[in-house]
Amino acid sequence: MAQANDLRKGMCIRYNGNPAIVLEVQHRTPGNLRAFVQAIIRYIGTGKSADTRFGSTDKVETVEVHHQTLEFSYRDQKSYNFMDPETYDTVTFEEDFVGEAKEYLTENLKVDVLYVEGKAASIELPASVSLRVAESAEGVRGDSANNVQKPATLETGKIVNVPLFIKEGELVKIDTRTGQYMGRA
Repeated sequence: MAQANDLRKGMCIRYNGNPAIVLEVQHRTPGNLRAFVQAIIRYIGTGKSADTRFGSTDKVETVEVHHQTLEFSYRDQKSYNFMDPETYDTVTFEEDFVGEAKEYLTENLKVDVLYVEGKAASIELPASVSLRVAESAEGVRGDSANNVQKPATLETGKIVNVPLFIKEGELVKIDTRTGQYMGRA
């Protein structure tokens, strides 16, 4: 247990029975009122954020958290297999846990896995990944008005809009936060 005054950005606490990461902390002392700590937290299980207020002397339960870097190895019927590059152990996650990250997973891609109290809680992808264009229509000559784009299917099955000059087989850089084309890789 820690005091609310000890909260820092990046700490993991248990709030309303659920583990949450502290995104922002402000210590406030308004006029003639008692001091309080205002924090923005994000629940690990749901991903939803909340603005919370603690008295400066309130007790807050901290939660054990650690990050582990894993490399994506392969996908089988209903699960995704990752390898720990230090011990070469295989770690398997179900498709539901991987979620939308599966649209960016390619062989040997390094991801960070957040473990809360020894249990995997979330997968963090790099900010951008390079993926090969598997299928894309040909751009028509003369279709070069302002920023014309066409749909392209990537090697993972994700469909993104790319400029007309991108051809099948090219590597493109994709932003994993927005899912949009960033440029050639």
